Amino acid sequence: MKNNEWFKRKAGTQTCNHQSGLSFIKKKSANFMRLDGKYLIRSVHFDNFDNKILRQKTEGFYHRDKFRARLYDLDTDFINLEKKSKRNNLTYIQKCRLSAREYERIRSGDIHWMSGDSRDILRDLYVQMTLFQIKPTTVVDYEREVFIYEYGNVRVTFDSNVKTGYRDTDFLNPELIMGDALDPDCVILEIKFDEFIPDIIQKFGMPFLN
Repeated sequence: MKNNEWFKRKAGTQTCNHQSGLSFIKKKSANFMRLDGKYLIRSVHFDNFDNKILRQKTEGFYHRDKFRARLYDLDTDFINLEKKSKRNNLTYIQKCRLSAREYERIRSGDIHWMSGDSRDILRDLYVQMTLFQIKPTTVVDYEREVFIYEYGNVRVTFDSNVKTGYRDTDFLNPELIMGDALDPDCVILEIKFDEFIPDIIQKFGMPFLN
């Protein structure tokens, strides 16, 4: 995906805790989809003292924005700052590179430099931090396994070992103490697709696609 892209995507999500069933699904996936990798994702989400961003999501707002910083396999040399916007059923994601030093400046409240930065997303974040006092609040880790079905642009992900640092925002620290956010046996299964689901995916046996 490009750094700035409008895309219309639909998704079905299910939290599962039946390991034998999940193993069966993964085995079936490998028969007709390409394994696209397995990696650790760490994100730090921005919100304010009133949980404005979280409330908008849980209450189903059709017009909302959220910011997060994200890295993969704890590689602090490659950090993305992301802005994910919802406009009715359209999703827009903007991304830009962020250095470890820049994250620490943001985390410490040193943000005035952002107002004149050349990156649009940093200027947008500066406005949100100034108007609504959003800041890094929650670090979340999980392991993601991805399968791709090329026809129909279908992406199936299995997220497991979901953990949180609660209010500790030391996002760059590989030794950050994390606690279970879900039952350790739970896996979040998600299917993302465009306008249609190919028949072979429909027959996958996933209740939320019916």
